[in-house]
Amino acid sequence: MPTTQQIKKTVRDRYAQIALRDESCCGSEASSCCDASVTAEAEGDLGLGCGLPTTFADLQPGETVLDLGSGAGVDVFYAARAVGIEGSVIGVDMTPEMINRARTSAEQGGYGNVEFRLGDIQHLPLDDSSIDVALSNCVINLAPDKRQVFAEIHRVLREGGRFAISDIVTIGEVPDDVRNDADLWAGCLAGALDRAEYLAIIDDAGFVDIRVATESSWREPGVGFTTASITVTARKG
Repeated sequence: MPTTQQIKKTVRDRYAQIALRDESCCGSEASSCCDASVTAEAEGDLGLGCGLPTTFADLQPGETVLDLGSGAGVDVFYAARAVGIEGSVIGVDMTPEMINRARTSAEQGGYGNVEFRLGDIQHLPLDDSSIDVALSNCVINLAPDKRQVFAEIHRVLREGGRFAISDIVTIGEVPDDVRNDADLWAGCLAGALDRAEYLAIIDDAGFVDIRVATESSWREPGVGFTTASITVTARKG
């Protein structure tokens, strides 16, 4: 299996290229980064999502929102409109090229209530209990240590805070040759966890009211397992 650093480098390089070339991981039938339920509006910038987490976040004016793996900022900008000028939205991404693109878009769009921070979602650059709502869209599957990611989400959320996360999971045995392919990690496939394990990690992190709000699945071509896009909501107990 690739090392943590190999995975992160491959992912960072892949998304740097996407940011610079306007590529979308939805451009290939073999890609698992998105599914047919995602509307064209949601794919408005780079088409890297696998759901609509903002739809299920119940965002309120004045709230402080975090987007993990914010990319070019599409979910950040949706959230910024929902929370209004009294609220704020912070996007965290580990790819400098994505951060630069998002900051440019924020300036051009006149979004004064957003900021983008360069950082690792396994080690969020935020204070404890500083966030009302956490979002993420097809990103946590890219992280080598999902338990650490959900522990960090729990740390930065205020008591009673909540999250809405869209992500890729698998159903059935995933072959070792898939798990060991760093390029398939960057393609949102090799790092995707089994659905039951993914939900168990959320529970173990201390979240309550865990609910799968939406789910759609498809069979990966030429392999013996199923991939699913799910949107999960929960709150910090």
